[in-house]
Parts: sequence; C-alpha cells; structure tokens
Amino acid sequence: MGIPVKDVLQIPVLEPARVLTGEAFVSSREIEWISVIETPVENFVRKNEFVLSTGIGCSEDPVALENYVQDVIDSGASVLAFATGRHIYKIPDRILKKAANHDFVLMEIPWEVRFGDVLHDVLQEISRQKHVEQQRTEEIRQELINCVLNGKGLQEIMKIVYENTVIPVAISDHNKLVRANYYFDQRMIQVLNGEVQGDYQLIPSQETPFKDHPLYHYIEKYLIGEDDCYQLTILSNYKKQGYLLFKPASDTELTWSNLNILEHALTACALYFVKENAIEMTEIRLKDNFLLDLAKTDMEMDKQLQSKAHLLGYDLTKPYICLVGEIRFKKKVDDLIGTPDQAVMSSSMHSRNYYIQKEVAHAGDVLKRRTMATFEDGEVIVFLEADNRPYMETANQFLDLVERRLNELLAGINISWGISMHKDGVYTFHKSYNEAVTAFNIGRQQHEAGERTFFSDTRMNRLLMALSHEKEIEQIVRSTLQKLIEYDQKRQTDLIHTFIVYNKYNSNVSQTARALNLHRQSLLHRLRNIEQLTGLSLLNADDMFLMELSVRLWMLKKVDE
Repeated sequence: MGIPVKDVLQIPVLEPARVLTGEAFVSSREIEWISVIETPVENFVRKNEFVLSTGIGCSEDPVALENYVQDVIDSGASVLAFATGRHIYKIPDRILKKAANHDFVLMEIPWEVRFGDVLHDVLQEISRQKHVEQQRTEEIRQELINCVLNGKGLQEIMKIVYENTVIPVAISDHNKLVRANYYFDQRMIQVLNGEVQGDYQLIPSQETPFKDHPLYHYIEKYLIGEDDCYQLTILSNYKKQGYLLFKPASDTELTWSNLNILEHALTACALYFVKENAIEMTEIRLKDNFLLDLAKTDMEMDKQLQSKAHLLGYDLTKPYICLVGEIRFKKKVDDLIGTPDQAVMSSSMHSRNYYIQKEVAHAGDVLKRRTMATFEDGEVIVFLEADNRPYMETANQFLDLVERRLNELLAGINISWGISMHKDGVYTFHKSYNEAVTAFNIGRQQHEAGERTFFSDTRMNRLLMALSHEKEIEQIVRSTLQKLIEYDQKRQTDLIHTFIVYNKYNSNVSQTARALNLHRQSLLHRLRNIEQLTGLSLLNADDMFLMELSVRLWMLKKVDE
C-alpha cells in the first residue's frame, strides 16, 4: 500500500525538484518506501521505491551511469531522483531517452536539498496517508459488520464493497446459488456453476500486483472465454459457506486498500452465513419438537395447536400421508468422506439430517405439496400432503425425488420406508405415524434395506400379528421352531432364512440354490436338517403351511419385541 507520486511531489521539501521524464505517470505510480542507493544496485531496491542518488561513482562514466539507471528501472522502483550540482551537473540525454522509453519517472533535485530532509518528509507523508487509509478501511470494516448485526442482507454488503472499490462483486452460497450481485456479469457466474455452456479454467498463481497481500494465497483466478474474474471462498468453522466473486477492470484496481476491503467483506459474509445458519437451526429445532409431539402423542387438534403450527409454517387442516424411514449407510462414515462437500455432510448424524431435510423440502416444492419433516435417533418422519390421486403413486414419486438427490450428495446411503394408508382424513397424525411405523417394522423383517412398505400391503401380517398374541398359537410356534432356532444359534447357521427363500421360490431347489449362492447338494443337506429338527416334511402341503405360518408368526413376534 503506497501513495501516488504526485502527492509526494506536493511536499514542500521537493518543491525545487523537477520531473524530467514520465510526467504522465505521476498519478498512477505509487511510492511505498524511500531510500538512498548508489551503485551497485543489486537487490537493494524494492518494488515501488523512491530512489535518491548523487550519481557518485558514475559521474565520469556515462556507460556505468546508464547501467545504474537500467538496474533501478529493472528493480521495479517508481521514481529515481538525482541530486545535481556536485557529481552530476546535467543528466545525459541518453539517460533521459532510456527512462522515457521505459515510461519511468526520472527527477532531478538541487544539490542544496538535503537527502535527510527528503527522507524524513516523504516517510512522514507515507505514514500519514497510510494512517488515513487504515482509518478509512477500519470504518468500512465496521460498516460491513454493522450491516450484518443490524439484520441487513448480502446485497447491502455488496453495495458497500462496490461503492468503496468500484469493482463488480457477487456472492453465491455453498450450493452455488447466487445470493447477491452488484454489477457482476451474470453469465460468468452461470458458466462457473455449470448452468450454461462455456469454457473456463483456473489460472495458476503468478506475479500479480497483490502478491504481497495476505489475501493473495486464497484468491483464485478464472479465465472464462476471453474474460477473467477472481474468487474467494467464504469459510466458517472450516466449513465452506459460499464464494465471493469480483471482477476488476484490470489488475491495477486490486490495490492494497481494495484488497483490505474485500478481506473485510469476506469476514462479514462469513458472519452473515453463521448467523443465517444459527437462525435456521433454531427454527429447525422448534419444528422438530413440534412434529415429534404431533406424531408420537395423540393430541387434541384445538385452535391453539393450529395457531402454533401456523407460526411454524404448517397447515394442519390438509390431509397428509406419513412416511417413516431409517437411515443406513452401506459403508462406514469415514469411507464416505471424499470431497470437502461430502466431508461437511458426513461429519455427524445431525448435519446429515439437516441436508436430508433440505432435500425433503425440495422434493415437496417440485411436486407442489406441503411437507413436514423431523428426525429422532436416525428415524426420519415425513408428513406429505395428499390429494385425490392414488396415495402410493404420490409417495413413490416423492421418495424417488428425495433418494435420487441424496444418492448424489451422500454416497452409500440407504433409507427403508414405512408408509401409512391415506383415507382422505385430516387430524390423523398420530394414527398415521403408528401405521407407518407398523409398516416399517414389518418391511424391515421381510425386505432388504432400502425397500418401501405400505401399510395397506401388510394386511396379512397384521392379521398374523393379532393371532400371534393367542397363547395356544404361541405355544404351537415355539414347539415347531424351538429346535431350529437353537440349532441356528449354536451352529451359527441360518436354516430359517434358507426355508424362507425355499418357500419364496415354491420349493424349487435350483432357483433357491442360486438365490442363496449355494451348491445344490449343500442346499439339500440344509433342507434335510430342517426336516429332522422340526419333524415336518417339506413335501407335505400341511407341514409346509404349518412351517410357513410358524416362521411368519415368529418373525412378527420379533417385530413386536
């Protein structure tokens, strides 16, 4: 961060100084430091430095003087001033021509002007203007923070940034949804987000005007077609919250001051997203508690309850289907963490629930149906608005949308569902929840993970569940399967499962062997063991019926437990 050369020339001590070349650049060139350097230059001159010299050692050697001037130009200095009157009386034309060819600011100062006075006054002016700039930047920082604390949005933050930098800016969240835009080219954002076709590439880090700024290492530069822009990632608690995009007309606009403002804007945006997430999570907790009570308690649907629901954005007067699911992963959580986005979502069950709830809401929006969702210990509870269309079709269409999006976000996720029966009734939340839980528990025993079970399809199982509570029937089941159960537990076999598959394929040995991945002889050996342990013949229809009934009742008993 420096001050323009023209401001330095206004210092009284430099009033006698005369600009010989590069006068057109005194407004655009900045001075960050001042020093007295004689030959050799080597690496003693920094970029944007004001160099004072007496020319000693080069006064009688024009070539050496020319080489000295060239070295100062190559160092990136902003100004070179010779004290004329002792060692150099007149700067040679060849030196002036060289400086002019390089658009370099070359000055002469009368010998009588002391370098000590020049150093003191220039450094004092640099310090004064730095203080003014720091004070201005601090005021902007405070304004940006107050913008968030006073409840203003991202668009107001971008307005402040643009008004103080005149650089087009935009903000998108972690889903790459544009949340604020101030004169930033919308098409460039769409290309970066993959919404429209277009070529773009990340440009490797290289020499830039802001290389010394702390923000340099966090700035990404993208080439989009023939245009370019910059991007900063908004982070909070090591989580990616969004992106700050900015597009200067040229790199010269990325001054130290403007980069400081962008850095403060980055902090304000991170604070805004933290505040937004906190508000959203608080709202989710209130909704969770309300829906859990609604589902698990037989509550009276009075005006007070409906009013509370209305404040939370729910309408209880509509008919709903209840869907109860259980979240499972095919792999361990650690195996699922691949990309940074997946790492965020796989960090805990709490964060996974947050993203699942987002997808439930999205699917409801797509189908134009109200949804109410909550979670408890890995259990997903969803109330989905129904209409006069077949409720199975509605539920399947909804779950297809949810699961397709979740499989893209969370690799290896499996959700088994139980779905209540819809009877065009309202205020049946507790009853619908119980139906969905019953369907889920029955489906969990009968199907693999990831299946959907409708309450209306469980009539046979519910009939059997009612029978299973009869003591005489319970005794028959126990006497039929007791030895088989004990054998499975002792030998770590699965003869009951073998019978279920055998019965499923209508006693077809070949199909059963393929389904169980067994050799035919191994399967026949298992079937003989089943007959010996139960005392029943698998070739006798009555025995097969008794066996099937006993197995079904035993499994349903496990569901109850």
